[in-house]
Amino acid sequence: MCALKTLSLFLVLALFISPKIKTTTFQTIKPKLSILVDNSKSISYFKEEKNLQDFIYELKNNTRVSDKFEIENYIFSSDLQVSDSIDFLGSATNIYKAVTAVNKLNSEKKAPILLLTDGNQTIGNAYEFMSSEQKVYPIIFGDTTTYTDLKITQINTNKYSYLNNKFPVEVLLNYDGIGAVKKTFSIESGGKTIFSKRMQFSKKEGSRIITFDLVASKVGVNYFTGSIEKIKNEKNIKNNTRNFSVEVIDEQARVLLLTDVLHPDIGSLKKAIESNPQRAVTVSKVADFNGNFSEFELVILYQPTNVFKAVFAKIKKAQCNLFIVTGTNTDWALLNAQQLGFNKNFLQETENYGARYHSSFSTFLQKDIGFEQFPPLKDAFGILNFYREHQDIVLQEIRGVETTQPLISFLEQEKQKIAVVFGEGIWRWRAASFLRSGTFQDFDQFIGNAVQYVTAHKNKARLEVNSEHIYASNTVINIAAFFTDTNYKFDNSAALEITLTNKETKKKTTFPFSLRNNSYQIALENLSPGVYNFKVQVLGQSHSKYGSFKITKYQMEAQFTHAAAFKLKQLAVNTGGASFYSDEITRLTQDLLTDETYYSEQKAIVKEQILLEWKWLLLLIISACTAEWFLRKYYGKI
Repeated sequence: MCALKTLSLFLVLALFISPKIKTTTFQTIKPKLSILVDNSKSISYFKEEKNLQDFIYELKNNTRVSDKFEIENYIFSSDLQVSDSIDFLGSATNIYKAVTAVNKLNSEKKAPILLLTDGNQTIGNAYEFMSSEQKVYPIIFGDTTTYTDLKITQINTNKYSYLNNKFPVEVLLNYDGIGAVKKTFSIESGGKTIFSKRMQFSKKEGSRIITFDLVASKVGVNYFTGSIEKIKNEKNIKNNTRNFSVEVIDEQARVLLLTDVLHPDIGSLKKAIESNPQRAVTVSKVADFNGNFSEFELVILYQPTNVFKAVFAKIKKAQCNLFIVTGTNTDWALLNAQQLGFNKNFLQETENYGARYHSSFSTFLQKDIGFEQFPPLKDAFGILNFYREHQDIVLQEIRGVETTQPLISFLEQEKQKIAVVFGEGIWRWRAASFLRSGTFQDFDQFIGNAVQYVTAHKNKARLEVNSEHIYASNTVINIAAFFTDTNYKFDNSAALEITLTNKETKKKTTFPFSLRNNSYQIALENLSPGVYNFKVQVLGQSHSKYGSFKITKYQMEAQFTHAAAFKLKQLAVNTGGASFYSDEITRLTQDLLTDETYYSEQKAIVKEQILLEWKWLLLLIISACTAEWFLRKYYGKI
């Protein structure tokens, strides 16, 4: 009995102490080796499929390489994918994007990048001078022999033009050869030659730029074909022709921008809005404007001050649609008194407001263009209050803290729509958008979408369709649709389909749309070149939209005659790596294996383990105490 009592006390003590033991294990962490494989069609055009696959097989089966590195497999064309399944069907190549993406994945590690490609990039920023945290080792596939070639490198023009106006066209022609040649460049439309010019090329003058004007003579989408005559024994003539389109319109929406201050925002807003020629912006100081507000579809009030008092009175009378931008010069007391559906409890202090995309926004179709990466907007500090229904597309972040307060909001009442940007500095957004994507298109389209919504009449179409007018052969054709209910809010319960009709063969094909986030989308592939008319309709309802697009015979991946060896070698030099040809796998593996900057690390993993589980201890304590009680009872000591 004494022993049982002692055991019980010992177990109770052990329960309170909870003894633990530590075990240490060691894990070997290898450096990563990222293998990026070009999965575009240009590899198959060079007939390098087997050569590339054999190279990968030999590399992966090299035990010395697999012992030293943890191999990660990627394929890329226009985008990067984690995969080792290669089909060489990519319709575009973006080397810059692929290398940048892998850099982000391994930003805090030493992870060399093997880039297996012909180096011919069709979209994206120039990669040869890019910076990379990791060393890039380009493996050059494809014919490196330079052939005599004459090609159209690029055609630049406006997307829209006004009826009977002239629109500029810029054409970049390139010649790779030794002797001098003379060839004719021409533009055709509707089976007629509307422009031609005789051009001379030589080894010294291998790049020529032509600029000229064409007349927008027909309303609607106009298709054009630019071509340069082929030279004798030219190997690749697919790059001698390029197509482009211009949409001709016959009306313009007038927008008035009133301000009392000078600010870079004004120029950015004007450029963004006028990127669509269907809109014309008049900028005026408040004191200088003597026009009629009813002549404008939209009035932009930039940072309203006390001089706007008379303007607000006239706007109320004309019931104009408004686009308001506030900032550090805004007279919030005046703005609060206008009963626009919102007010602000403001302080005489300013704040920088970061941006965050509101994913549940459904007033109109608008994607996230990277708002969170944009610089903050500046405005008076305070709390916004709304007393009318509003939809917020961008929310505020204050010093990294997310809020539910809007940064950009839309309000609507019986006969007036209002858009409000709560902060100045939107010109920085336009610049940041350009740095992010290499074009102003995303930002300009965002401002254009906002203007389109604010200026649209109540009887606007409930179905909107977004598509391009021209696509290169074998590219994915993405079409988006936006459908609203009777209250003009996004309707996610509808069923949409698109019917395509080939203009030449009259063959009709129908495809359903898929609901993705706040829009209906479809990706069309494997369509033959030609002009297609389409009809998008809402099943079970009378809403439909018509349009057309053209798929050209031009294939971006077929325009090259040789591998871009010089660019790939430049990339290797810039990133501290080295370039190799496809038959130099032995030299490549030797370089990787002897490079002492790539080494394995051992990581100690310490685990604490409880020596005795409390459940078993508790059971033993109860058992010992119970046994002692029975023994005492048995011997009559209780």
